[in-house]
Amino acid sequence: MRSDLIFGALAHVKNRYELCQMTSLATRKLHRTSTRVEDTTNDVLTRFRQADQAAHISFNVEESRAA
Repeated sequence: MRSDLIFGALAHVKNRYELCQMTSLATRKLHRTSTRVEDTTNDVLTRFRQADQAAHISFNVEESRAA
């Protein structure tokens, strides 16, 4: 469920507002037109949950954009 992903991602982000901002930015940058936006958002939240620090997340988003 998405709520589990959100609570897992909050462990690495200061507050919910920052999580929302980072999630929307990453979703826009990583989304492919052949997939659903919901699936991309869930993927982003999974990456946030698995990340050691929020700084690594934004770095990975920039790497994906450059590729």
